[in-house]
Formats: sequence, C-alpha cells, structure tokens
Amino acid sequence: MTEHIDFESSPDAYQVKLDAFEGPLDLLLHLIRKNELNIYDIPISLITEQYLGYIALMQDLNLDVAGEFLVMASTLIHIKSRTLLPRPDPAQEDGTPEEDPREALIRRLLEHQKYKAAAELLHEREALRSAQYMRPDERIADAAGDEYEPELEVDLFSLLSAFKGVLERASRRPMVVLPPSQISIEDRIKQVLGRLSETEACGFEDLFSDGDGSRPFLIVTFLALLEMIRLKLIRVFQSGGAGPIRVYKRARPADAPHPIDDPVT
Repeated sequence: MTEHIDFESSPDAYQVKLDAFEGPLDLLLHLIRKNELNIYDIPISLITEQYLGYIALMQDLNLDVAGEFLVMASTLIHIKSRTLLPRPDPAQEDGTPEEDPREALIRRLLEHQKYKAAAELLHEREALRSAQYMRPDERIADAAGDEYEPELEVDLFSLLSAFKGVLERASRRPMVVLPPSQISIEDRIKQVLGRLSETEACGFEDLFSDGDGSRPFLIVTFLALLEMIRLKLIRVFQSGGAGPIRVYKRARPADAPHPIDDPVT
C-alpha cells in the first residue's frame, strides 16, 4: 500500500523553519567559504552586504527568518559602523590597544566551526556504523578514476546561492506573457518525485526548466525541494565546493518528519 503524504499547498502559508536547517553563524561561515576569505580578517562591509541580501531573499521566499538571524544582522551593522569611525590616536591613549570590533564575532565563528566539525565527524561515524546510506558517488568512483571529485551534501545556504543564480538568469530572459497559473507545492513535489523515479538523479537547475519559467513557479519549485529535504524524500549533493548540484531520491526512513499540518502525531 502506497503511503499517503499531505503537503502544505499554498506558498504563502508554507514557511520553512530555518532552525531545522542552519543558523546565522552557518550563513556567515558559508559566505566566508564562498568568497574564499580569511576568517581572521573578515571584510565586514562585504559580508554585511551579502548577509543582508540573503536575509532579504529568505523573507521574499516567506522563509521563517528567526529572531537570531535579525540579531546577527544588527550585530554586523553595528560592527560595520564601528569600523567606519575614526580610530583614536594611540599617542593620546593609555597604551592599551583598542580591540578590533570584529574580534568577538571571529571568536564565535571559530567556536561554532569547531562544534560543527565535531558534530559532522560523529555523524559520519554513525552513518558508517549503521550502514544505512551509501553516497551516490561511491558507485561510480571506480569507473571515473583518480580525477573524480566526490560529492558532498549541500547545506541550505549553498542551495539559496544556487537559487539566486536561477532567479538572476530568469530575470535576464525576455518576458513572455502567459495566462496566470499557480501550481501548489503539493503538486510540484509530486512532479519532482515522478521525474526522479525515472532516473537515478537530476540536476538542480534542470528542475526549474520544467514549467513556464515565471518567478512564482521558480519559488514554488524551490520551496518544494526544501520541504522534500525536510521530509527526507531527497538528498542533495554537489561535486566539490563549486560543481553542479544534483538531487537524489531516497527511501523515506521511518523517523522522517511528517508534512506540515499532517494530523498524524
């Protein structure tokens, strides 16, 4: 008997709980990696601008931007304003050097980075012990040879970054006037699952070319992918740090969360 799964159909009503994915420190670490920056010498103006851009995108997608994300935004703006102020003349001070306004943030980032590394190590060990999942690349690594770059599981902000690219490319295409239509998240999930049942994996960007290319369709598709990740219906991997992103269907485990508003407890 096929398991029946209900989804939250309306994009306006659907909200992704970001704390189920990542937090503000994870976003900052993502931006540092993406820009190949030195964590000990963060260009605060650049990071603040990009961080606020991600916050605006998440709010535009109706994601549940938790208070801690907004607190971090205020912290970054405060640090940026302090770095823009003229530094006091050391000759007129008592000889104690003024702390770099970024220092406290850097300490938090380093501590969080160590915590994440430890958690990921424990997760990898547990996965090896349970042998519940084999990474897709392991099946083709031998055939590809030494130059094959293994795939790594993608985090939320890497997905948001890829989706920003999809939106930017769509905005450059000629406008096509079509009758208004709005596919539900539920129907889009069914479509994606149907497509993944026909192949081992699908390119992330290919999933956005199935419909009319409108911004509402792109947003519904992205929200559908986030819901599928939350429900453990798919896993998303990327070759190295900047390769193409691929979406893999997975067998839904028994401990998978229920869809939003599912009456089952």
